[in-house]
Amino acid sequence: MASVSDLLTANLHDVFGNRDPESRRAAIERSFARDVRFTDPEGTAVGWDALEQKAAALLDQVPGAFQFVEEGRRYVSDTHGALAWGFGPVGAPAVRGIDVIEVRDGVIATLTTFFAEPTAAD
Repeated sequence: MASVSDLLTANLHDVFGNRDPESRRAAIERSFARDVRFTDPEGTAVGWDALEQKAAALLDQVPGAFQFVEEGRRYVSDTHGALAWGFGPVGAPAVRGIDVIEVRDGVIATLTTFFAEPTAAD
């Protein structure tokens, strides 16, 4: 069974950072509940297909040089985890955020993404 930390990695790198549709779908089915609820500022998507569409749409609209990079520590308990990230060219993220997951039965049941507010330095 995957740890909460492993599931944070799978979400960020194997799903949302993965440009290969086949391996991305395999990661979704391995790491997420069939009825996963993904909420971000655009709304809520439910299920594997909706999650896959969100990841594909994100990656399709940005240059190939854009990557997810972990920023800071991971925070985990037996049932929840949080991971901050940057997304953009390496060393110059265009957006920053944090993912918070809830884990049930060894898979991600809910994923909530928050975006960082811009600062004067951004």
